[in-house]
Amino acid sequence: MPDDISKRPPIGPDHQLAAPRPRHKIAWIVVCILLLLVVVLAIVLILRHHEAAEKAAALARRPAPGIAVTIATAQKGSIGIYLDAIGTVTPVYSDSITAQVDGLIVAVHYTEGQRLKKGDPLIDIDSRPYRATLLQAQGALERDENVLAQARMDLERYRNAWARNGIAKQILDDQEKLVLQDEGTVKNDQGTVQYDQVQVEFCSIAAPIAGRVGLRLVDPGNVVQSAAAATLAVITQLEPITVIFTIPEDSLGQVEARLRQGAKLTVDAFDHTALTKLGSGTLLTIDNLIDTTTGTVKGRAQFANQNDALFPNQFVNTRLLVNTLQGVTLIPSSAIQQNGQASFVYLIQDNIAHMRSIKAGVTNGGVTQVTGIGPGDVVADSSFDKLQDNSKVAISTKPVAAAASGSGTP
Repeated sequence: MPDDISKRPPIGPDHQLAAPRPRHKIAWIVVCILLLLVVVLAIVLILRHHEAAEKAAALARRPAPGIAVTIATAQKGSIGIYLDAIGTVTPVYSDSITAQVDGLIVAVHYTEGQRLKKGDPLIDIDSRPYRATLLQAQGALERDENVLAQARMDLERYRNAWARNGIAKQILDDQEKLVLQDEGTVKNDQGTVQYDQVQVEFCSIAAPIAGRVGLRLVDPGNVVQSAAAATLAVITQLEPITVIFTIPEDSLGQVEARLRQGAKLTVDAFDHTALTKLGSGTLLTIDNLIDTTTGTVKGRAQFANQNDALFPNQFVNTRLLVNTLQGVTLIPSSAIQQNGQASFVYLIQDNIAHMRSIKAGVTNGGVTQVTGIGPGDVVADSSFDKLQDNSKVAISTKPVAAAASGSGTP
């Protein structure tokens, strides 16, 4: 029979469950934590705002920075006055070799592009027909010389006989004229021999000048004729060589003045890009007529051309040095600004930019001769789009981004 519940012993305190905590206490703890986080966040924001305010105040108290510019210092030096033009490389000598006799080519001695000295063999033409003709002329000359010698002996006998009254004067006179006729015949034979000798020499063609021969135009076995005037070879002198270029008529006066002073004017030749220098020469002379269609006069300059940098018929850019200005003020051309027709620079003094009007003169190689400032003056060389008169500047040692060329009125 089951036990009676009422008879069971009571449960002790150590075996009883703890009473649950109230819910309102947990919510109060969460609210306190959130309030604490809000307070901390507010303190952080206040501190950051205070720090930013202090930085802004410090920046406000700091003077405004100047415009960053690069500078250039005016120098005292020399600059050349040049005349630029386009020229053509022209050989001093250029020979087109043609045949002076008719005949068969038996030998071609040169190779294409060969550098020749004066007298080097070029072409041989069959000379046998001309040597045979020369031999005939020499035989006729020898015969007529002996006939002349016999006539002179007879003349001497007649003179002795006439001195003894052994013959008539007419016989002596006839013999004297006969001697003169024979002398004329001998001279004619001598001329024929010389002509035939020249014809034989024409069969061996040699280089008339030193230079470079072009491509081969004939071969052994070809028949040439003097009347055809066909070119057998072309020789061009390369060292020295000349360049013909133009000089504007407005500049002709100063060039002639320098030539009358005996000055040797230097001419530089550059390639088509005007960047690579091919050689330096000297102005030889100028032409005697001005071209009315272009208003220019031609000049010829000679170059040593030892490195063969100048090639015949090549187009080059020339620079004629007319004069050199000594002891002038020079600044970079990039520092010069334009305001209409007027030129000016920004003169830097005590980190302040001041507009200074100048007069630009000769320009050469990115450098310009100016008046209006002196050697040692410092000028701005960048940031022209930001500069104005009395602008505060900061000198920069690093390149500043280039601005547009020129400037208007500040």
